[in-house]
Amino acid sequence: MSINDTSSLRKMLADGVQELGLPLTDGQIDQMIAYLLLLSKWNAVYNLTAIRDPKEMVKQHLLDSLSAVPAFANARNVLDVGAGGGLPGMMLAIAYPDTKIAMIDTVSKKTAFLNQAKTELGLRNVTVHTGRVEALDVAEKFDVITSRAFSELCNFINWSGHLLADGGQFIAMKGVAPEQEIERLPQGWQVISMQALSVPGLQAERHLVFVKKLPV
Repeated sequence: MSINDTSSLRKMLADGVQELGLPLTDGQIDQMIAYLLLLSKWNAVYNLTAIRDPKEMVKQHLLDSLSAVPAFANARNVLDVGAGGGLPGMMLAIAYPDTKIAMIDTVSKKTAFLNQAKTELGLRNVTVHTGRVEALDVAEKFDVITSRAFSELCNFINWSGHLLADGGQFIAMKGVAPEQEIERLPQGWQVISMQALSVPGLQAERHLVFVKKLPV
């Protein structure tokens, strides 16, 4: 399927959104397709993702990220660590326009793309940071910190734990259930739940891992 066949890509995305039961508007779906077209265009030069086929991008990037969207329904201020090309951050920003979404990546060409996407899509709820998350300092801490295929849970928490607000939680997007990673969690942290996800059109295991700090 060609990237120019936007009507087929849009139908594929809309069908997947319906299967996931997400209450997205036509305008939000259009924004997501506009993001996909931009990602594909930049990817030709900057190699933002190894996936080149637009149809696979819809499944493996957009719908994969969207399967996690309901878990963020009550979030107010979210950080996406190792955001790369903006997944799940950009999907969250479009799905929840009233939620603040920050994204951080160490690679400047990726954050340049994120800033361009933010501008072209008119996403006023997005902030982009370039650099290492362990060095990030913010005025307002995050009630949810997330990542998608970023790093082992132990590193993810050690590097970004200082940015989590009191009572906040980590929501890590993983493939197979990461039992060994959970055993290596830093002291003082616990998994409060794990949720299996089903991604339309994708025959692969996906899980969300919810981690909170133990009360002192």
